[in-house]
Amino acid sequence: MKDERKSSVNTRLRKARLERGWTQRELADRIGTTHVNVSRWEKNKTSPSAYFQQKLSKVFGQTPAALGLVLSSLSDERIVDIPIARSPYFTGREHLLALLHKRLSITHTAALIQAQALYGLGGIGKTQTAAEYAFRYGDQYTHVFWLLAATRDTLIADFVKLAGQLKLPEKGQPDQQQIVNAVKRWLATHEDWLMILDNADDLPQARQFLPVNHKGFVLFTTRAQASGGISASIEVEQLSEQEGSLLLLRCAKRLELSDTLDQAQPADRAAAERIVKEVAGLPLAIVQAGAYIEETGCSLEDYLSIYAANRKELLARRSNLLLGYSETVATTWALSFEQVKKESTAATELLCVFAFLAPDAIPEEMLARGASELGPILEATATDLSRLNEALRVLRRYSLVRRNTSTRTLNIHRLVQAVHRDSMHQETQRAWAERVVRAMNVAFPEIDYGSSEGHQYYLQYYLPHIQESATLITQYKLHFPEAAQLLYRTGLFLYFHGLYPQSQSLHQQALEIREQVLVTEHPAIAESLNALGMLFRNQGDYQQAEKFHRKALAIREKALGPQHPFTAESLNNLGVLYRNQRKYEQAQPLFQRALNIYNESHGPKHHDTLNSFINLARLYLEQRNYKQAEQLLYRALSISEQVLGAEDPLIAHVLNLLARLTFEQKKNEQAEAFWMRSLAILEKTYGSGHPVTAEPLNDLAKLYVVLARYEEAQALCERAIAIYEKAFGTEHPDTIAFRTHLAAIMNKKG
Repeated sequence: MKDERKSSVNTRLRKARLERGWTQRELADRIGTTHVNVSRWEKNKTSPSAYFQQKLSKVFGQTPAALGLVLSSLSDERIVDIPIARSPYFTGREHLLALLHKRLSITHTAALIQAQALYGLGGIGKTQTAAEYAFRYGDQYTHVFWLLAATRDTLIADFVKLAGQLKLPEKGQPDQQQIVNAVKRWLATHEDWLMILDNADDLPQARQFLPVNHKGFVLFTTRAQASGGISASIEVEQLSEQEGSLLLLRCAKRLELSDTLDQAQPADRAAAERIVKEVAGLPLAIVQAGAYIEETGCSLEDYLSIYAANRKELLARRSNLLLGYSETVATTWALSFEQVKKESTAATELLCVFAFLAPDAIPEEMLARGASELGPILEATATDLSRLNEALRVLRRYSLVRRNTSTRTLNIHRLVQAVHRDSMHQETQRAWAERVVRAMNVAFPEIDYGSSEGHQYYLQYYLPHIQESATLITQYKLHFPEAAQLLYRTGLFLYFHGLYPQSQSLHQQALEIREQVLVTEHPAIAESLNALGMLFRNQGDYQQAEKFHRKALAIREKALGPQHPFTAESLNNLGVLYRNQRKYEQAQPLFQRALNIYNESHGPKHHDTLNSFINLARLYLEQRNYKQAEQLLYRALSISEQVLGAEDPLIAHVLNLLARLTFEQKKNEQAEAFWMRSLAILEKTYGSGHPVTAEPLNDLAKLYVVLARYEEAQALCERAIAIYEKAFGTEHPDTIAFRTHLAAIMNKKG
């Protein structure tokens, strides 16, 4: 049966248009719609919304009634059923709404349009976005139907209601399936309607309530990321910092609805941005925060303090001001967690692990490497791709995790982490935190410090999760040897990359744990002391560095013996410390002892032996004992190139010393070649901003001053200063020395 309105024509609107000589497209352009809409209004297929009635009235200078736009008998037949009020605070999503409008446009043949699904995490704003779409563009459809698709029962109930609205003969049938079938027949024989199926987490079930063939438009909202052939998917993501801040300030009544973010008080805007960052742009959490601030009259800064202390309570708090929001963040996700628990133990435990890692870019490989410490279920899951896929399928069904197949990483919303952790008892939290720390210790990669290969990957994908483990160790007081080992190895990795403050913090944390849980003279304690000695030496705090190195040496000599390679390491590092202070007489015997131990234990071609050669050679060079320095350096270079390859960083240090030697011998061309090659190796291995590159940069600048190449000298010296200021600050002795050198360059240049 065809809609009766299709036989009626709005001659008044058509006449008004023709009198001005406009085509339907020209009229549409003037009021900001499509020519298809104008055609439908003139044919009374649809009636314009109040917004477009106002536009048409202004264009023609006539009332809506005079234009035939107020058609009560026809308007009553049109169904527009949106069960939630339009939110005056709706913010952002413009690109998403435009994409939906493009895909669900009535300018296309409805039968060829695929259903669309807005998917995303609970509380991300799927329902509000679908409602806003219906309010903005609903007048372009013959009808707008809204059905709750959470369960089969809610769908049947809404179909029964819809049968009554459509005045179908079957509306009073006792058999509800007959009513559903009658509505499906109506949908199949009518066109250009829009149906929104809200909370359709079971998309196949929701699809069963639609006719196989129809000429309407369908929009799902769902937590399910996978939709198969049922629909095209559009992800609803968290709000940007600017969008979230604007939403919060409007909800909290710190801005009028017409105000822009630039009109906010600077302090309010700054606090709003911090709140949005805390809740990671989740609209529901932002709206809850705004309601709390308005109700209590507290400042945004106060809310931040309260949130830090009472996050769990605030995320579960209901407010009478939250119209259109039946659930809170906590209750929304509690239901998701419960459903995951019913479906899969592996998925449940995987979610627990994710709750204690950094939220972004969790490598699947890392989970597999640490699986042995995650319990029997996850050990079997993380090391078996088919089992892992099944567990992730369950989590993705509720959009609790996102999977990046190109990088083989996983992401979880940081607020999901917080709510899930808050839902655990303290003992359960601590147990999972310990599992994660132990797993990260096992997963920590074996790193080749003679090469830069793989380092960038570990910095990007492993380091954030290992640093999160360091936070867990502090938060839950996880004091056991494996925790200290993880901290130590991470500190070593950060030291290699020139991240000295972070490295020092982790080494100090590792030392504190080791001193608590190990015997007083355990070699692991000496390992931490040695690392801290190197860090304090780099900072120019020689007194503190000597204290750490001497203590480490005493432990190693007693626990490991005077001829052990680790004892040699402490001798070598103490020698470097004395050499840096020009205490050459104290440094030389330490270097010689270390070299003898390495020669006996490792042989002359080992990396540690070669390093001792280099340190002793540098000592001779600084003492201007050029002949001995030259012999050792060329010997070290020859062996290093044979054993280590041409681009090992150890070779760069040999080349740097050879450059100094030849420079002092006034062999400037040779010196420049050595320095350039040294820098190329160091920058390739460590990066151009690493502190290890600063010294050769400054040395090369000295050569260019001699060659009167002042511009190049200035540029190199400025680079060295910038590197050291960033790594060690403005008061480091070497930073001051570099600045003094720059002043001399500028004086020469002037």
